[in-house]
Amino acid sequence: MPVRAEHDRAVLAGLLRHDPVLHAYQLGDLDDFFWPYTSWFRRGEQVALLYHGAAQPVLLLFAAEPDRPAAAALLDELAPVLPARLYAHLSPGLEQVLAGRYVITPAGAHLRMALTDPARLAGVAASGEVLTGADLPALRALYADAYPGNWFDPRMLDTGHYLGVRAGGELVAVAGVHVWSPTYRVAAVGNVTTRPQARGRGLAQAVVAALCARLRDSVDHVTLNVRADNTTAVRLYGRLGFTTVARFGEYTLTSGAG
Repeated sequence: MPVRAEHDRAVLAGLLRHDPVLHAYQLGDLDDFFWPYTSWFRRGEQVALLYHGAAQPVLLLFAAEPDRPAAAALLDELAPVLPARLYAHLSPGLEQVLAGRYVITPAGAHLRMALTDPARLAGVAASGEVLTGADLPALRALYADAYPGNWFDPRMLDTGHYLGVRAGGELVAVAGVHVWSPTYRVAAVGNVTTRPQARGRGLAQAVVAALCARLRDSVDHVTLNVRADNTTAVRLYGRLGFTTVARFGEYTLTSGAG
């Protein structure tokens, strides 16, 4: 079956819901909030997403290990129509499919984690107030200081799922979402950071715990991505009840490989 564009959200949701944790980001992108920025491609039961809402297009293709040959076949057929430069999130080994067409610059091994033991949240002193558009300047200043280069879309404040902690009137810690979909019952925590001078006080743990408790009122699956070598963050999420459910790589892809 050749690869083809897919425009039917119901069809895509049916395929992605076979593994809602692995495909949480794609399910979230089916919402009206993200849908206009997406292009979808399908080969059999495998689905690839090209997201256009970032500074450069982002390709997402995840597959459980038994399904990776089928995912590789999709990617091989899709490669000739992909942009000349893009960022990619790919299950292990899939990047090799593109080696003949792109210069592949790794951006680190990553973990997909899921909140599998939410009872642990009760043991954390949660803290955080909901941030709104009025907090955007303070939030931008926090990211510039503590998390430069992160991916943050100001529209995400409209979800009501960005929480912050202040000290002395200054925003010092934040946790938000990359996707949140009550329709598809998934959320992905993201853009978590603490000002360098305020680290070591448990603020990130407190604000993530508050966010997760809030998200569980509207979704069934709370997930997140984290660099595999960020052991501090991995331990923090483990204390809150998250476990690793998949591994993947992130890459910058630039056409021109010989």
